[in-house]
Amino acid sequence: MTLIQQPPADRTGVSRPWAAVLVSSLIGFLLTVVWSAEFVDSVIGENVAGALLGHEAKDTVIGGVLPGMAYAFATGLGGTFTACNIAALGALCPVVGQPRSLATRVGAVFKPLGWLTVGMLAVSGLYGAVVGFVGTAMPQFSTAPSAPGELSARSVQSMVAFGLIGLTFVWLGLASLGVVRDPLAPLTRRFPNAPLVVMGALIGGFLIGRPYGLFRQLFRDAAESHNPIYGALAFMLQSVGNIVILAVLFVLLAVVMGTRVQRWLTARPGRLALITGSAFIVVGVFTFLYWDVRLLARREIIPWYPIIPW
Repeated sequence: MTLIQQPPADRTGVSRPWAAVLVSSLIGFLLTVVWSAEFVDSVIGENVAGALLGHEAKDTVIGGVLPGMAYAFATGLGGTFTACNIAALGALCPVVGQPRSLATRVGAVFKPLGWLTVGMLAVSGLYGAVVGFVGTAMPQFSTAPSAPGELSARSVQSMVAFGLIGLTFVWLGLASLGVVRDPLAPLTRRFPNAPLVVMGALIGGFLIGRPYGLFRQLFRDAAESHNPIYGALAFMLQSVGNIVILAVLFVLLAVVMGTRVQRWLTARPGRLALITGSAFIVVGVFTFLYWDVRLLARREIIPWYPIIPW
């Protein structure tokens, strides 16, 4: 009797890592094809922010620190499902999958979320302080329209920021699947929460290149204030608003269905690594292709990129 030999699993327990890479990359690419920035930014983002503020968010004139704080959180919440924040889904996957007892589940879920928030707020707060200090000279402040065949300074900033973030997520996904060495392994041995802090820092880095219209209003207000403290606090609130809905969903999933999810994730060796690595690659491929390759096509610098016209 001949037995069918299964491909050996690597140290992560994932038996077919390259198949996962190919499928995840294809999903990330297809997301860039079907994604409608106009729908998520305008229909979802502006309507949610406007409902929270009680008036049209895009027509808001921010007058003062407290209104700016309210605007920052409301627009951050409204921008939860913009193209930038799809990466938060991948970053939060490991939070659900860690095995925990029922008695400690709630606290154990909030702890990794806390470390994720530390990394996120460190980057967004620092960038907000820089914006408040440097002011109107930054590329993101520009309101010049983008001309066909050219890249504005703010577009270049977006491409660099999101390109680096996307490639970092791809590398971390490959490491989770065991295809490449984990760049965070030495740091994780000394500081077990380091990967979550890094994930948070990547999410906080979205603001460095973010072209979302409501965020740019906040950016310009912080730059014109020349107040680093206001800039830091406003940008931190924007980041918190971005992930609060996703965080609540993951907490509910971990607390209400945590035991079932944990049993399913640990039923087969490598399942958690497969899901985490695949999520990171989807996020990374989507972020890089959407903000670098697709943007070049929209600016008519490259001849074509497949986009569904919604």
